[in-house]
Amino acid sequence: MQLTTALYLAHLNPITISHVEIIRELQDMADSVNIMPVIFMKGDEEINSRSFPFGFDIRKKMLESVFGDMVTVSRNYTFYAPFSKYMPPLLSPGSWRLRKQILWGIDDDYFTYTGDRAEGYMLKLYRLRPRVGSRKDISASFVREMLYDAAKGAAPSWKKYVPGAAVDVVVKHWDVVTKFADAEDHTTRVAGMKFPKQGW
Repeated sequence: MQLTTALYLAHLNPITISHVEIIRELQDMADSVNIMPVIFMKGDEEINSRSFPFGFDIRKKMLESVFGDMVTVSRNYTFYAPFSKYMPPLLSPGSWRLRKQILWGIDDDYFTYTGDRAEGYMLKLYRLRPRVGSRKDISASFVREMLYDAAKGAAPSWKKYVPGAAVDVVVKHWDVVTKFADAEDHTTRVAGMKFPKQGW
């Protein structure tokens, strides 16, 4: 009997209660869930910024604090500088190498998940078998801005939007939040995707 793996490609910066809701839904839909937080690399260093403050290892800790070993957290969804080589979508060999990279080690039947219709269309063009869900009310960008407000003295109201165990991980790495709270957002949007300007 062939098993089914759900692939969840997302920023997860930080993980929110909406992400937890999505992952629990995927656990009901598939035999296993492989979560792939997006990573941007320049050489041997991960690029972090105001839009992408938490590195992969911290986001993995957040996910494992909630789900333990009930999910797999992998590095397959990694972009390597220069990021321009992934553009334009569908036409660039780099974008197809990324598809192959996403599917490394996936031997079972699989599907990808997104809550965005436009992204679902792109995943379909890449033959990644998308299932499009409904967009959740709480976004990571909303929670991230609340984190930055808290770092500048506002009430810590972000905690009600982050699962309890992951709150502890965020607090442990509060230096990351303070580092980017007053930073400029050095990102660029190309073809609907956000990339760090560093490494473009």
